[in-house]
Amino acid sequence: MYSSNQLRRLFACAVALFSLALTGQRLHAQENSSNCGSIQNHYGPFDYRTQRDQLEVVERYHFTPVIAALIQIRGNTNLSQDIAYTLHTSPNHHRALMALVRLGERMKTPQPVGLVRPIECYFDRAIRFAPDDTLVRVLYSQFLTKQSRKVEAIGQLDTAVVVAKDNGFSHFNIGLAFFDMGEYEKALKQAHKAAELGFNREELADQLRGANKWQDPVK
Repeated sequence: MYSSNQLRRLFACAVALFSLALTGQRLHAQENSSNCGSIQNHYGPFDYRTQRDQLEVVERYHFTPVIAALIQIRGNTNLSQDIAYTLHTSPNHHRALMALVRLGERMKTPQPVGLVRPIECYFDRAIRFAPDDTLVRVLYSQFLTKQSRKVEAIGQLDTAVVVAKDNGFSHFNIGLAFFDMGEYEKALKQAHKAAELGFNREELADQLRGANKWQDPVK
């Protein structure tokens, strides 16, 4: 028979082991979110914003200007596979994400031939890899808007507002995305925020004025 102290120790150990198992399951689920696969890769993954030097060889062979322009020529490998390889090496590669979306629109499919996962998975992977990359979230919001999923699109932009912190350029871009979505109040707020942070380009303000939605910031 176990003493009461021994039973308490055994129970504490069981709880600890169960907690570790749950933690492992959560980490595994995060790493393979929505069945979109691990973001680990044999080369990289590298952050498109800060590790461009490591991507030079990938872009030279797999994301050439011809591939980026979606030009299929004799001797080309599959466009989808080259773009996907680029995104496995750099999940938040902005230009490759844009090219993949355009390819899906051209082929009128959410999963162009040559991809092992649908296009949306590449946004899932990009966000898991770089959750603070506001441009990825802007691009994803545009993708979602085209899929008539406006609530989710707004959610991505609302998150981008938070992670943009004091980056005026990011707030400006988020504002442009809100404007294109018809969310003028949110666009105006981002225009004011960008200006407050010293980013004073006028395109967003001009668009809001053209739509009769501009208001000067309250001082």
